[in-house]
Amino acid sequence: MNISIIGTYNSKFGKLEDKTIYDLIVEAGKGAIEDSKVSAKEINEIWVGNFSAGGFNNQEHIAAWATKIDPDLRYKPCTRTEVACASGAAAVKGGMYSILAKKAKIVLVIGVEKMCTLDIKGVTKTLAMASYWPEEGAKGMTFPGLFAKFSEGYQKYHNYSREQMDKWQAMVAVKNHSNAMKNPLAQMHREYTLEFASQVSDKNPMIVPPLKLSDCSLVSDGAAALVLADTEIAKSIKDKVVEISSLAHVNEYLPISDRCVYENRPGKIAVQKAYKEAGVNVNNIKVAEVHDCFTINEMLSYEAMGLCKDGEAGKILEAGDVVHAGGRCPVNLSGGLKAKGHPVGATGVSMHVLIARQLIGEAIGIQAQNADIGLVFNVGGANVTNIVSILKRVK
Repeated sequence: MNISIIGTYNSKFGKLEDKTIYDLIVEAGKGAIEDSKVSAKEINEIWVGNFSAGGFNNQEHIAAWATKIDPDLRYKPCTRTEVACASGAAAVKGGMYSILAKKAKIVLVIGVEKMCTLDIKGVTKTLAMASYWPEEGAKGMTFPGLFAKFSEGYQKYHNYSREQMDKWQAMVAVKNHSNAMKNPLAQMHREYTLEFASQVSDKNPMIVPPLKLSDCSLVSDGAAALVLADTEIAKSIKDKVVEISSLAHVNEYLPISDRCVYENRPGKIAVQKAYKEAGVNVNNIKVAEVHDCFTINEMLSYEAMGLCKDGEAGKILEAGDVVHAGGRCPVNLSGGLKAKGHPVGATGVSMHVLIARQLIGEAIGIQAQNADIGLVFNVGGANVTNIVSILKRVK
């Protein structure tokens, strides 16, 4: 695609009581611009990924605040993208397309969400607006409830016991919490044991059967940002350059009642499109950040990527030499949404930041070894919007 990343920034994720959504936008934007070595004056456009500043912060029209990052951004076009939890990756797509259309040479992309302003009931209601409201949100269906259907569907289709599924899902949580311990920006620095994560207890209650608290990602505040440029411009500015070689965007029907729940079928299509456009296959991918909003979804992501055959995600978790740190394709070295945090609109941008930094040898947290090609797999809603990017080190 000839679009490269020349600047990155990731804020701390968590309950950031001392920062507003406005603060987070400015922090992330300033950080990425500073890292890019270009001036704010040279930036032509700004794209902001955000799910629901209206729901969480009573502030629509949030992209306009990006003009406050620097006086030289005043009068520059600012556009918000919203596709639920994939809003950040959609903002990356928007910025890329502006450059490809030759409407811009250098673009600032920000992802942001400030979720901890609401109590659990308020957060649940706001997130449920990303479901099909007439059949799901309005009937009391939550996202743990929607992804519980994927866990049940996978179990039934592949004829596994509930005990086996609980163990595998717990293994995802244990891996990601262990990884997050080495990520200074992660929200949760707490290791899980397999026994704790696989069993219901006072500290690990059932949320929606069969998903326990340990299977669910976090409610988070945070922001991340990128500066994008044409690859030739990027090479003239930076000593280390990562190109976004492909970006595939695939949508499924919104109601879960219309869809398959034993696999992420549109995710598989997106992965294959991204591989084809980038001229790679699964064996070329050396590191990945995938959308583990719930532990079952990381398992579905392994299969969508082709890391294993359908129904065998648990086997590569048990093998320990594929998706774990030090494996041939470590997944979610950051801790993932499960432990790093999941400020919804920031997630897709953060994933691009994390993989870009892996490929230049400046990882936030655990560094993947000999990683020159990485994958980002960002999902919106109950596997409705699927955006997959392939990143390559080109300098």
